[in-house]
Amino acid sequence: MQYSRYNFKFYLNASHAIYLNGILGQSHPHTWEISLDTLKVRDDFIQFDFIEKQIEKYLNAFQDTDINKTPPFDITNPTLENICSYLKDELGDLLKSSGWLLTKIEISETPSRSYIIDLTDETEAIPDFDPDDNAPPTDIDKEADELLDRMLGE
Repeated sequence: MQYSRYNFKFYLNASHAIYLNGILGQSHPHTWEISLDTLKVRDDFIQFDFIEKQIEKYLNAFQDTDINKTPPFDITNPTLENICSYLKDELGDLLKSSGWLLTKIEISETPSRSYIIDLTDETEAIPDFDPDDNAPPTDIDKEADELLDRMLGE
């Protein structure tokens, strides 16, 4: 299987307040940076603007809002970690329906703080090779294809 790897970045301006010890903190704004590492798993022509517009349309529900008032964060604490986990599932499904595979999502609420979910951690790793053996696996393409198949559930 041929595949290509791409990274997309999106920016979202939104406010949130989080609960600490059961007490809602003060609402404050962020320019969230959302970085998506992807694999294009179909061999068809890559229309970047199509997938970018789909993701932007999805994220538009959160643009210029108080995230605490936007489902599911009206009932879920909108921490950086919870937002990242939610968007991983939602954007992962959106990407998959268009022939893309989300392999990692990174969300930053400030330039110095990010939360990362590496989806390859959620699958069985490509068989390890002994670092003392100096020789990588002999058929990395086959192993990469098998990993993709497991990630796609095929």
